[in-house]
Amino acid sequence: MSPCEPPDTTATQKEASAPDLPEGVPPLRSFYIYLSDSCNMRCRHCWIEPQFIKGKPDPGHFVDPDLLHDAVLEAKSLGLHAAKLTGGEPMLQSSVHELFRGLLEKDYEVLLETGGHKSLKDVDPRVHKIMDLKCPSSGMDNHNDYKNIRYLNSGDELKFVIGDRADFDWACDMIGRYEEALQVGDIHFSPVHGKMPFEDLARWILSSGLSVRLQLQMHKIIWPGIDRGR
Repeated sequence: MSPCEPPDTTATQKEASAPDLPEGVPPLRSFYIYLSDSCNMRCRHCWIEPQFIKGKPDPGHFVDPDLLHDAVLEAKSLGLHAAKLTGGEPMLQSSVHELFRGLLEKDYEVLLETGGHKSLKDVDPRVHKIMDLKCPSSGMDNHNDYKNIRYLNSGDELKFVIGDRADFDWACDMIGRYEEALQVGDIHFSPVHGKMPFEDLARWILSSGLSVRLQLQMHKIIWPGIDRGR
């Protein structure tokens, strides 16, 4: 290090804030929380198979908010500083905004994975939103709520799950159509596992010149045949 450079205090700060854990035990940095065991959508590529009540998809059973609150508090001493809420569809949880507030008030980073068909208008702007726009091959694109695009900010993410070339062209068209309204930090193109070769998708992205990221489902590559990893 040059004598003109300021000292690096990052390591010292990390050590000062590190949880008191047994030697060799890494801190628990984040929770990945499934708020529901089902969904009210039936995307063809999704591993979640919704149950039906009177012909309509059942959003499933939800995590008890009090149980979740207690678990997060207990994990604080293990180094937890972030919680990602997913499902199913977490925005179907009636107390989801209360969960956001509770976690934010305790200085947690809160991330939300949502299908984009439920309004995000009232989501606390401090919540990091990761929103899907359903492509045609999903069979659910008619449920997209395009008004949600205006509720995404520069720290949020937008995702397209691509099943074929028609999906890719549709996603590119959506990006162009909503270019002025799109203020997100990252846009992801994720291939449908087992259907859309990621090599082809990578080549299309490079040829398009669009500023998007190729997002792979790493758990399906690392743990093939296991939906949620280990």
